[in-house]
Amino acid sequence: MLPGPPTPSALPAPATPAPLTSSPGLPLPLPRDAVTEGPLPAPESAPAQGVRRSRWGFLGRLPVRQILCLLPLVLVLVVAARHRAVLADGLGHLATARWPWLLAAVGTTCLTWVAASVTRQGALVARLPARRLLATQFAAGAANHLLPTGLGASAVNLRFMAVCGVPPALSSAALALYLLAESIARVFLLLTLLLVFPHALRVGTLVPDAAVGPLLVGVGAVAAAALLLMLARRPRTLVLSFLRTALGEARSVHTRPSRVLALWGGALAFPVLQASGLVAVGLALGLPVPVAHVVVAYLAATVAVALIPTPGGIGSVDAALVVALVAAGGPAAVATAVVLAYRVITVWLPLLPGALTLGALVRLKVI
Repeated sequence: MLPGPPTPSALPAPATPAPLTSSPGLPLPLPRDAVTEGPLPAPESAPAQGVRRSRWGFLGRLPVRQILCLLPLVLVLVVAARHRAVLADGLGHLATARWPWLLAAVGTTCLTWVAASVTRQGALVARLPARRLLATQFAAGAANHLLPTGLGASAVNLRFMAVCGVPPALSSAALALYLLAESIARVFLLLTLLLVFPHALRVGTLVPDAAVGPLLVGVGAVAAAALLLMLARRPRTLVLSFLRTALGEARSVHTRPSRVLALWGGALAFPVLQASGLVAVGLALGLPVPVAHVVVAYLAATVAVALIPTPGGIGSVDAALVVALVAAGGPAAVATAVVLAYRVITVWLPLLPGALTLGALVRLKVI
């Protein structure tokens, strides 16, 4: 009789795989599905990771935006401390002036920020938010007095346009168009007034003979630098590309009557308002110079110092204004008092509020 098949209970139990073990000092073998082709990355040492993390963590913890908010205020205090004697003299002259004319000077100073906003908008086809643009011009005025002439306001406006979504090429072209329109308008006004009032200034007093030689040397140096720049290939390519963009933006602006009116109307109004502030201060302190001659003196002084890289023209504009007012027929003592009082109204009084506005705009990410 043949034996039957074994019952399930009689079958041997399947062998359970033994857990992976390793001999002392040997690593555990990797499972088959965990093996990859190519060399495994070497683990980074713990000390190096800690050093790198601590280094970048320190930089990440720096309150950069808070520092930028406080920086304008610190610069204001530094500039005020350096020019405290001039500030004290100007305030002393304001105490003896006729206040209605001083209020008129303050009003014209406020209108200069409106004129700057209108001109900035006229130099760009894209529409900018009007209120933020006006606040930016007020803050840019403070930045302009803290950095060499034009750099502070240009940097603030470029950053503002970038935040508004304007491409860098177009914002740079708009800035160049604004500066060009403002310069052309200022020189045009000066030449027109000199034709109407040819004896408004004693040019020999305003421009000494000893200054003609250095002036010609400076003009020649600028022309030589421009020529060398154009001879180099890469700078020439960059300059030509920028000029094409700037000319295209200028053509687009001048096809819109509203932009043309804003650009050239604001560019003409800006120096007129500045000169009107000086006229008002001169009337407040009894300067015996005709109004038109004061305007000519202001335009001549600002054109003469346009290329001097001092913060906000502090120092250079003051001296040029005094010389221009004396050349227009004013006594030296009264001319000095008028210039000091005028600079207090247009520079020192708005400087602290402008710096605070600049810090607020940085904190709010408007610029």
